[in-house]
Amino acid sequence: MDVMSKHHPRRAFLRSALLGAAGTAAGTVLGACTDSPAVSPTASPPADSESRTAPVPSSSAGGTVLLAYFSRAGENYFNGGRKRLSVGNTEVVAGMISRLIGCDVHRIEAADPYPDDYDPTVERNVREQEANARPAITNPLTSVERYDTVVLGSPIWNVRAPMIMTTFVEGLDFAGKTVHPLTTYAMSGLGTTERDYAASCSGATLGEGLAVRGEEVADAQPTVEAWLRRIGLLAR
Repeated sequence: MDVMSKHHPRRAFLRSALLGAAGTAAGTVLGACTDSPAVSPTASPPADSESRTAPVPSSSAGGTVLLAYFSRAGENYFNGGRKRLSVGNTEVVAGMISRLIGCDVHRIEAADPYPDDYDPTVERNVREQEANARPAITNPLTSVERYDTVVLGSPIWNVRAPMIMTTFVEGLDFAGKTVHPLTTYAMSGLGTTERDYAASCSGATLGEGLAVRGEEVADAQPTVEAWLRRIGLLAR
């Protein structure tokens, strides 16, 4: 979901576009947010719009690939309106990936959970972006040393990944790793994730990312499979 907030110059665009934006995030309006408020901005971050797909397992049989993602369910942006999701958009796509390639999965959890309602989430996200905040995580990883490839999934909120993704990556050593951004969004595609992860994932090589519109996650498996083949994570 891409999200933006009212009464702020940047939020005006989001509001006028109905916060149009993940998953956005995946999304800029907390983008089509199920996850993007997870959920996903300037085109604001909507909370991710989610579908009825079952939640992704907490982990799956190992390998050298880690999928780490943040997703937000609850009220999300959806085709100009709002929709309450039981599973965030980013989580839906993460579930597809984990079933296709059998990677390890780590769901990033906020110590202070984001609101269930859309507007308060947008407002909080804008505050965090403006303050360059680092929201606390309840379950940080201490190392990604055993992995060759890391997929970082999130909604797109207000044109970028939620600030909690920066919290997650800044404490890790990505030297020698390949990082692939994965987003769900309402309007902003990958947003600024490629630039942001290039700066914050020290030593990583940035690989091709994937952006899935929040409202389309339920039907995204062919797109996800094609992307996984292109980046060499799924046999052709």
